[in-house]
Amino acid sequence: MRKIEIYDTTLRDGTQAEDFNLSLEDKIRCSKKLDELGIHYIEGGWPGSNPKDVAYFKEIKNYELKTSKVAAFGSTHNPRASAEKDRNLGALLKAKTEVITIFGKSWTVHVRDALRTTLERNVEIIRDSLAYVRPKIWKLIYDAEHFFDGFKSDPEYALATLKAALEGGADCLVLCDTNGGTLTTDLQKIIKRVKKEFPKAELGIHTHNDSELAVANSLAAVQLGANQVQGTMNGVGERCGNANLCSIIPAIKLKLKMDCITDEQLARLRETSRYILELANVRPFRYQPYVGRSAFAHKGGIHVAAVERNPETYEHIYPELVGNRRRVLVSDLSGRSTIKQKAEQYGIEISTKDPVAMQVLEELKQLEHEGFQYEAAEGSFELLLNQALGRVKRYFELVGFRVLVSKTDETQPSESEATVMVKVGGKVEHTAATGVGPVNALDNALRKALEKFYPELAHMRLNDYKVRVLPGKEGTAAKVRVLIESVDKDNIWGTVGVSENILEASWLALVDSINYKMFKDEKGHKK
Repeated sequence: MRKIEIYDTTLRDGTQAEDFNLSLEDKIRCSKKLDELGIHYIEGGWPGSNPKDVAYFKEIKNYELKTSKVAAFGSTHNPRASAEKDRNLGALLKAKTEVITIFGKSWTVHVRDALRTTLERNVEIIRDSLAYVRPKIWKLIYDAEHFFDGFKSDPEYALATLKAALEGGADCLVLCDTNGGTLTTDLQKIIKRVKKEFPKAELGIHTHNDSELAVANSLAAVQLGANQVQGTMNGVGERCGNANLCSIIPAIKLKLKMDCITDEQLARLRETSRYILELANVRPFRYQPYVGRSAFAHKGGIHVAAVERNPETYEHIYPELVGNRRRVLVSDLSGRSTIKQKAEQYGIEISTKDPVAMQVLEELKQLEHEGFQYEAAEGSFELLLNQALGRVKRYFELVGFRVLVSKTDETQPSESEATVMVKVGGKVEHTAATGVGPVNALDNALRKALEKFYPELAHMRLNDYKVRVLPGKEGTAAKVRVLIESVDKDNIWGTVGVSENILEASWLALVDSINYKMFKDEKGHKK
């Protein structure tokens, strides 16, 4: 079985993405997580470009990585200097990594306009840079930047740069689609020509996603003999991103049946994907293949019924293989099989012939007709299901609420204050609170009133708040749907509210959120 090496460049190329940033501590944590995943090479950064990357290579030496080798990244030497006196190559060697990756120019346009040197001099620069570094390290990787564009412009010159890299001692030639515009058919033809020219050379692939082909191009290269694939976790990177390792790794292992990481490591894929996004404070993309929250989510009633009988009917792999799970969504497209499967997720045994299933289904469809949506509000749906079964008690009763928004100076932000009166067990509690906006003030006042009776609410907070204007009536008379995501130390759940009044819709979602928290805590205590 062929062994494919995975080269991760999230810490370097990935951090060039807009709104994706990692501190030094984050980069260390990511490295440890990538090591657990079984990544073969972790490109830690460019030590010649910034102090943070210099600090990373110094700090990472304090950690023992079990499977990964750290690579330092940098360019060929300055055209107006020698390799021996080049500061960039010196910084690469000072990083003291076992692996160094050097990139050079393959495209005549870049040689003339970026390097501003001759084509002959560029070939010398590539050869000399690699030859200077090679005796001092364990493995030398050459990234042929813009190789495919360079080949399309001048095939013989692009091949001449690869020859120079091999003469300089490169262990692996990585062909880069740096602009991400190469079609898969063109990429395959070019790789075949490279293999014909250098039949014994070890090849790698580095693609960008500007044409939505980075994963396809990477897999095509592997099928043609590339033994190293470069990419980033979740496909983050400059412009439209890099090749997504979260799609490439399972495709290599499960589709192409080639060796790259172990089954146990593959099962950590989703966990690693989410971990890195959390560190960068980036919201996960729910529709991402393999690791996204919706990757194995089923909504249509016919689909759900089929998946219940045989998951292969609508799933290309078992979600557990990549650390994901199957989800059954509830909507007006649902059937009784959906209700049954959702109930089973909550530990409730119910038959498709049970009158309760039909009752919940009819109520669900009516509520969705009114504008409610439960795909992202599973907390509200679980309450709906348990209310139908008579398992949810009323934890508090609203007596009334009032929200005031005032603005006394146009140069200052508005101020929001909410007062809430609730009844718990016959006792009335009347509280007031301020907040950043009316909904935040309402949330603060409600929880302030209830924490006296339910102290565990102190561990709960709102994580996200979304408002959508629903089609129907126009302008300010339209209905709005509010989706709230709440978290405590153990769980994340979503709730929903719908009304013509945004505060009432928010109140309904807030009440469901608190009721769900109380219901789950009470259920846990009974266990």
